[in-house]
Formats: sequence, C-alpha cells, structure tokens
Amino acid sequence: MIRVIIGAVPAALAMFVIGFIFFASGLQNIASRNLDDMQAAAVQQSLAANLHGTGTYVIPNPEGSSAQTVMYGKGPVATVHYNSHGYPAMDAGALLGGLFLDFIVALLIGAALIGIDRRVPDFGSRARVVAIIAVAASAFMHLGEPIYYHHDWPHFIYLFIADAAALIAAGLIIARWFLPTPAREHSAALHAETRDAA
Repeated sequence: MIRVIIGAVPAALAMFVIGFIFFASGLQNIASRNLDDMQAAAVQQSLAANLHGTGTYVIPNPEGSSAQTVMYGKGPVATVHYNSHGYPAMDAGALLGGLFLDFIVALLIGAALIGIDRRVPDFGSRARVVAIIAVAASAFMHLGEPIYYHHDWPHFIYLFIADAAALIAAGLIIARWFLPTPAREHSAALHAETRDAA
C-alpha cells in the first residue's frame, strides 16, 4: 500500500496537468459558447435580479408547477449552476482543492488495482482494466446529461474525454510503476530465501 500512496502523487500531478490542458489553456472554448460583453452583462444582471442564492436552478422547473411544466415543454430551458458571489478566474484555493481531490482519486484507483494485482499480473491487462473502467465511469458521469436532460452534446463529450484521459493517465502510472509484479515478488521471495539460507 505504501507504493500506491507514493504512486498517487505523480498520478495526481498527471491528472492536474491534464485538467490544466483541458480547462485552463483555452482549449475548453471549443466546447462552450460565449457572449459578447454587452450580452454577458445583461445576462449577469438578469441572473442577479432573479436568482436569490448559490445553487443549481432548472428554469423553468417542470416539477415546480403546471405552468412551468408547460413552459418547459415550449422552451427555452436552462440548467444554471449559479454562484451569487464572484471569485478569481484562477482561484488558488480551488486549484489546491482540485489537486487534493486528484490525489484522493488516484489513491482510490491504486486501492482498486491492489485488489486485482495478483489476478491481473501483466501491465497490458492492467492497462486494459484501467482504460475500460475510466471510460465507463466518465461516460456514466457525463453522457447522461445530454440524453436525459437534452443538454448540448459538445460540452458533455468534451467533459467525457477530459475526465477519461485524466483517469486513464492516473491509473496507468500506478499500474505501471507502483504495483508489485510477479517478477518482483518472485525476486523478493528468492532474495529472502537466499538470505535465510545464509
């Protein structure tokens, strides 16, 4: 387990770098739409005037009333993740919190791999397990939004690709360098036998 804890550090750093590439390099703009300054100011003023606290709003909410159910059917509709306060675009606290989350996720990936390392001894098989689980988890987390809620596909496909890439990178780092292999175990056992015999 100590090896996995150590391995979670470079795995988390890899996730952090991939996150930076996908979400702080400008690449993220290919999957989202932007408004010009006047439109952004008008929407911001409307949000401040009509939303009264940080939260996620479904507008109109078909569960809210029969009138909103009709409005929802006619459209337009929106799901708004709203924060009533501003914060820096590059918030150092959020970056540190994100890096800590990456470490915890990498540690969980390592813990899962420890559970199968004896039955899946070779790196190729471990890599396949990592990739399949990462793609399945990312698909479940993101692709349901456009299916169930009719949100836009480009944004959620982008999130799916970004998260799958980060999870795969973390898993491959741990699987390749921080799990015992049968050869290592055999060598360690042989060394112990030699030492005991001497």
